[in-house]
Amino acid sequence: MRGVQAELPPPWTPVRLVSDPGRTPLVTWEFSLAGLLVGVLVGMTGMGGGSLMTPILILLFNFNAKVAIGTDILHGAIFKTLGAIRHRQLGTVHARLGLWMLCGSAPLSLLGVEAARAISDSSMTTMQKVVGGALVVGGLGFLAKTFVRARADRPFAVLSRRDKIVAFAIGAVGGFVVGMTSVGSGTFFGLAMLFAYPITSRRMVGTDMFHAAALLWVAGVSHLVHGDVDTHAMRWLLVGSIPGVLIGSHLSVRVPDRELRVAFGVILVLSGIKLVAVPYASWIIVGALIVGVVALSVWGIKWLRRPRPPVVSSSSQA
Repeated sequence: MRGVQAELPPPWTPVRLVSDPGRTPLVTWEFSLAGLLVGVLVGMTGMGGGSLMTPILILLFNFNAKVAIGTDILHGAIFKTLGAIRHRQLGTVHARLGLWMLCGSAPLSLLGVEAARAISDSSMTTMQKVVGGALVVGGLGFLAKTFVRARADRPFAVLSRRDKIVAFAIGAVGGFVVGMTSVGSGTFFGLAMLFAYPITSRRMVGTDMFHAAALLWVAGVSHLVHGDVDTHAMRWLLVGSIPGVLIGSHLSVRVPDRELRVAFGVILVLSGIKLVAVPYASWIIVGALIVGVVALSVWGIKWLRRPRPPVVSSSSQA
């Protein structure tokens, strides 16, 4: 009888693309497709990589959570570096602002990692939920503010003393929280920049990616040393995410500022939902990604079909 029961399938089995997370995944192009979708979104908004890629690796590819996080962080460091270079070429990076934030975030992120090892798992879970709740409230507030008042970009290439202090403080607080809770590196810093500085969304995206790329290298190399990175999957993710982040970076300077801010606010809310551990949060995030891709496709089709001004030939001018 036990033999018969052993042959019966369980009443419910989750669908996985990889049967054993301990061995090298056999899938290839599926990783690249996931990387492409996430890369486009990150290139446009500067965030959402960890909130989307980690649950995708766990839900669809049956990754161990620790390996999924390590693979996602190092993968993010690589493709965000290329995205930051592209944003720099497009003139959407405030390098001085990003470097001042990095001065605070890099050392404090290491301190946050050590603090995370010292506190209990229950305290860590509570802290992540508090952070998640703050992200949900902040995202909803930011969405409301987006529709109430538009904000113009004030050039401040030379940072004032107050700007430098605020940037360092943002980096220190955000870096400590990122190191302790593993919250995505783009979420806090992007929101803080938009509230603290008169900066447009597209310039926030470029500066945020510039800073996040440097910060993720610190954590990514640490995960690699500890053996928490699936290099096979990471290589195939990069096949899609590198062109994706370049495409997204190019689109970020063409998408209207208000629409970009709406996308930013939605990602903040989704990130908070993930941290608060709302039931089926990972599936909600994946579903939102699909909706976002459809919306982006519709916008792209409308943009391609927009009326263009008539071209005046030289003969008609004569």
